[in-house]
Amino acid sequence: MMITMNKINHQARKQRGRTAGFSMVEITLVIFVMSVLAAITVPNVMLTVSNVKLRGTAADLAGMMQQARIMAAKNNPQNPPAYAIRYAVLNGAQSAYVDLNGDSTWDGTAVVNGVTMSEPVIAFGRKVIPAPAPPTGSGGQPPPYVLVGDSSIGGPFTNASTLAFTPRGLPCDYSAPPACASPAPSYFVYYLTDTRIGNPGWAAVVVTKGGRTRVVTWNGASWN
Repeated sequence: MMITMNKINHQARKQRGRTAGFSMVEITLVIFVMSVLAAITVPNVMLTVSNVKLRGTAADLAGMMQQARIMAAKNNPQNPPAYAIRYAVLNGAQSAYVDLNGDSTWDGTAVVNGVTMSEPVIAFGRKVIPAPAPPTGSGGQPPPYVLVGDSSIGGPFTNASTLAFTPRGLPCDYSAPPACASPAPSYFVYYLTDTRIGNPGWAAVVVTKGGRTRVVTWNGASWN
């Protein structure tokens, strides 16, 4: 009886030993599977994050443009004759601001109609910058955005032009101040791009001749 009990206990210990841990082969297999899943998942997550930051920055810029439009219609600017949207690196971050006093620099205190206020400003998302030029449609870039149904003359204004808003709240090309005639002969498309894994992302803020804004992004096949 004693021999039988010892034999049973020995077999039970052996069984527990086999189930108490993982073999090196099993651990290696688990690490391999996790590495494959990470290789598939991480780039997709990073791509999604980049898309969110890019579109969020474009939405912030569109909102600030609408703010400039409302302020221009309310404040009736005369000197300067319009509120321009300008771009600068502020505190190490690419930024955009509404130039209320026409000095082409961001001011924390600007006097507008006798009232002291801070010029509206937004900071771009990390790795998001104003595009140096409209996309060309080649080399991994999308084609330029075209506003369907627009009757513009001479093509849209893009990043090379300075968008501003007149006392009527209408957009105008302020590239050669103080001239800023409105209504503008064309709509505006201001492009943003970023750095990411693979080809850069693209977004655009579209401002119609009437001053309405919309945000579009390139999904690899079309603007939407």
